[in-house]
Amino acid sequence: MIILCLNCGSSSVKYRLYNWDERRTLAAGIVERIGIKDSFCEQEVAGKEHIRIPQDCQDHRQALQLAVSTMTHPRYGVIKDMSCISAVGHRVVHGGEKFAKSVIITPEIYKTFEDLSDLAPLHNPPNLMGIKAAQEFMPDIPHMAIMDTAWHQTMPEHVYTYALPYEWYTKYGVRRYGFHGTSFLYVAKRAAVLLEKNPFECNLVICHIGNGASVNAVKNGVSYDTSMGFTPLEGMMMGTRCGDHDTAIDFFIMQKENKSPQEMNSILNKKSGLLGITGKTDMRDIQDAVDRNDDMASLALEMECYRIKKYLGSYCFAVGGAHAIVFTAGIGEMSDIVREKSLQGLESLGIVFDPEKNRIAKTRNSESEISAKNSKVKIFVVPTDEERVLIEDVVHLLDGTYQIHTQFTYRFQDPEYMNTLRCLEFAEECQKKPELLGIMPLIYKKAFLKEVKKQEGLKKRIQQIPDVQKYLPGIEKELN
Repeated sequence: MIILCLNCGSSSVKYRLYNWDERRTLAAGIVERIGIKDSFCEQEVAGKEHIRIPQDCQDHRQALQLAVSTMTHPRYGVIKDMSCISAVGHRVVHGGEKFAKSVIITPEIYKTFEDLSDLAPLHNPPNLMGIKAAQEFMPDIPHMAIMDTAWHQTMPEHVYTYALPYEWYTKYGVRRYGFHGTSFLYVAKRAAVLLEKNPFECNLVICHIGNGASVNAVKNGVSYDTSMGFTPLEGMMMGTRCGDHDTAIDFFIMQKENKSPQEMNSILNKKSGLLGITGKTDMRDIQDAVDRNDDMASLALEMECYRIKKYLGSYCFAVGGAHAIVFTAGIGEMSDIVREKSLQGLESLGIVFDPEKNRIAKTRNSESEISAKNSKVKIFVVPTDEERVLIEDVVHLLDGTYQIHTQFTYRFQDPEYMNTLRCLEFAEECQKKPELLGIMPLIYKKAFLKEVKKQEGLKKRIQQIPDVQKYLPGIEKELN
């Protein structure tokens, strides 16, 4: 059974092709710069050279056509044609209050997503364009929707209700919805594995820090509170979004500079955050500027990390004490500086990080532990895998065994679960940075060693890692 996962953004289409029976990713790729000059498709296949195909794509239909031709290409493709695909899973950002779990897309469901576009005008329209295009290319197979908001439907009423006229909620659905839910679901379940605990006995604070950023308080294994709200604007300082601020400022500036509501909405979503302070949106560029003693870059870095720290502390109290703090997404996975500044000063909460482990933990291919030995709270870095959630939801919707996550167990909750594509890439990373092996959580390390036995290609890469015995004592037994 082969599953195609699609994640359609405003100017990109991410895809993953997965063979469920063989438990392996066939291909992962992305079409970028849709509707912009110089668009292209990049595809990655285990054991093969990465490819990049330049081709202008004016809309999502053309982008999906490029992705299809890449997956089915006679030389670098991985399937003969699209008839090999059993089902398609689509990421949908906003499901409102109507959906607490993934669903098979029917005309009625599609219409509901259209009706919800007012709540997510930047996200749902491109999601829907992707669904429509995919249904054109693959009309005879089921298409499923996996909603980012579904994970947060467990939030209690006193948490999701705003202190605004209550009729705004009853008439227009104004409430906290939260986003990044597919990522939070995956990371919460993986954190429970690393803690070796029942997921519904885990209290976590998860920091999804990327260009878009949010923090999730997970109490007894379900979402209890989250920093994003009615829209993805609330909460953290982000690449271009302002996050929390006094909304009276908006009216003040609208009067002073004669801005329309539409103009102000654009400023808050697209011209604020890191961009508004520094003129840059990429944290790597900002960190480089900090190293050059750029005062505005230093200010922006301190601002973002302080926001993270505030949410970390308050959510630890909200869940009654956290068993683990978890960082994920691009910045959370790769920026030791952001993690360091966000964690400093939390020792009174039992949160103590190891500076050396934190410095090493820069990989999107392995789970890491960066907590100090005397930390009462574990600190993990877990690369997110939203596509994996899509795959499993789609498969079990197909066979009729799917349930809401509180009544369902995912394959990636197995202590021996490994992402085979990531394993190979991780082994290659370790050839240059073998110390990454030394910060794997114990249960993850055991699963990795079992995977080494299974994969001959992985075994060969491990053998090429310098000083491998230093970081993986006893590895010779796995290699023989």
